[in-house]
Amino acid sequence: MTTDSVGDDAGDGDVPVVYDLAPDCTVEDIESDTPYLATVNGIVEYGIFVDLSDSVSGLVHESTLDGTYAVDDELVVEVDNVRDDGDISFEPVELEDYRVEAVDHDYRPTATTALDTNLGEQVHVEGIVTQIKQTGGPTIFQVRDEHGVVPAAAFEAAGVRAYPEVAVDDVVRVTGVVESREDAVQLEVGSLTALEGDDASEVRDRIDDATEEWAEPHDVEPLVEWDAFEKLREDIREVARMLRKTVIEGRPIRVRHHADGDGMCASVPVQRALEGFIAEVHQDPSAPRHLFKRLPSKAPFYEMEDATRDLNFALEDRAKHGQKLPLVLMLDNGSTEEDVPAYRTLAHYDIPIVALDHHHPDPEAVDPLLDAHVNPYLYDEDYRITTGMMCVELARMIYPDLTNDLRHVPAVAGLSDRSKAEAMDDYLELAAAEGYDEDDLQDISEALDYGAHWLRYDSGRHLIDDVLNIGVDDESRHRRLVDVLSTRAEEAVDEQLDAAMSHVEHDPLDNGAHLYTIDVENHAHRFTYPAPGKTTGEIHDRKVEETGDPVITIGYGPDFAVLRSDGVRLDIPQMVTELDEEIVGGGVSGGGHLVVGSIKFVKGRREEVIDSLVEKMAEADLDEDLSSTSPLTE
Repeated sequence: MTTDSVGDDAGDGDVPVVYDLAPDCTVEDIESDTPYLATVNGIVEYGIFVDLSDSVSGLVHESTLDGTYAVDDELVVEVDNVRDDGDISFEPVELEDYRVEAVDHDYRPTATTALDTNLGEQVHVEGIVTQIKQTGGPTIFQVRDEHGVVPAAAFEAAGVRAYPEVAVDDVVRVTGVVESREDAVQLEVGSLTALEGDDASEVRDRIDDATEEWAEPHDVEPLVEWDAFEKLREDIREVARMLRKTVIEGRPIRVRHHADGDGMCASVPVQRALEGFIAEVHQDPSAPRHLFKRLPSKAPFYEMEDATRDLNFALEDRAKHGQKLPLVLMLDNGSTEEDVPAYRTLAHYDIPIVALDHHHPDPEAVDPLLDAHVNPYLYDEDYRITTGMMCVELARMIYPDLTNDLRHVPAVAGLSDRSKAEAMDDYLELAAAEGYDEDDLQDISEALDYGAHWLRYDSGRHLIDDVLNIGVDDESRHRRLVDVLSTRAEEAVDEQLDAAMSHVEHDPLDNGAHLYTIDVENHAHRFTYPAPGKTTGEIHDRKVEETGDPVITIGYGPDFAVLRSDGVRLDIPQMVTELDEEIVGGGVSGGGHLVVGSIKFVKGRREEVIDSLVEKMAEADLDEDLSSTSPLTE
């Protein structure tokens, strides 16, 4: 125990010392043959009950008392006996004169990772509050130390906020009994104190140092050797570090990803990795569900509808559940100027945003609004490094135990976006070693696109897990499901093209390329699979195979156009910028990769926009080695 002398005679060594326990002292702080200041809290026929602190109480038997006492009277006692059941008996000490020394509790914090070995025992935890949630019963404080996060339940009255003076990010000392709730540990709070000054600084510094070490990503070797990927590797590691630190600090993560095959191959491994790490850090078994959300986006950019919805949910979670505002992680979108309005909206609330994407970026527009930005174009590479390929490595850096479940995923991502990267052969070999031939992987890609179309704004977690065969315990179900979905997708594509192909118009361009156009609004089935982008892509692929020459395909509607190109050196993002400047009032916007993209415009200016676009395409150089990526969705 630690002591501080009090009273006028504190310096007189000849006067006996009586110790006054601080309210949070426990039985561990008392010793035999030592006088303590006690306060009467009850009177019975056989004696009096006294308190030495909030948790140290016991009986002074009437046979040892001389005189009478009333509640709140003080007397000096020594420990007589501590029984096996924890009951304590005291005996009075007669002292004519004494000095008092205050006794602080000698705290020995218990690590959150050791709580399960202390069930039923009183412990002390020092940490930082990451969340305060008021339930209909107790107040739940999520408290993190250098080892993890534990829920601490404090009860004042049903639905009444306990310890209202304590806020998120305060450093606290929690004294409580370790209990088991739903197969996980929880502290039943006896006392909760906000630390200040040096005590708080010492705890915070200790936790901050441990957090930096714990947040360090795992050092895993890439699944394949690839010089192009090595350029991105360190920045992907930095994103892994940011995400691990976000989990440790108890901040939610909200993922927005493009709702196509590559977007799914990017987001699902990251979801699995982060949920695994959340479960490792947080004692609360519901934490992965509350701290992670994966949400698909139909557009290849962050639409204002999605951003305002995300912000509203985040603010509601903060108000209702005491959560911090989330980190937003953009996958397979988020690199373009079209994302800027959404980013600026979140910036008003200091919400951190991270983007991993392989669409042609507008770094000058988005980088000031991003906390991290990884895109192959920023390293003089291009879209052939798909987001799914990057995110499999990101997931392994976060939670390497997933590696065996992910070996086939980069190949699926590459086929989904028709990547012609030099590493594709290596990825296909890696998948083949896991039992997937190229036809299997192509079927998975088609099943993902088909499932994503019908799921719309739903993550379809369990369905997509089964299609990708990540964390699935029934291999045969995966195979059957992929067969059903990919077959239905193929039938739907054939039905769509039967309706559309006879309406495809052909024009030769001055540069020698073939231009194919189709009014997908009037000559294709609407509101079904495949969507206009996929329909355009399928038509394009057939024309490339049919001609063997450079091909450009445009699928258009009243106020949009989807563009695909093979063998023509286009820069669609640049063309969109020029069209917007040249056609005043045309409302031209859009983007994508260099040779695949989509644009929007004012309905009444469609003819002018498309005619100007075709003129630019006719002036583009041919490049027989240039290949396209996946068709965009709507």
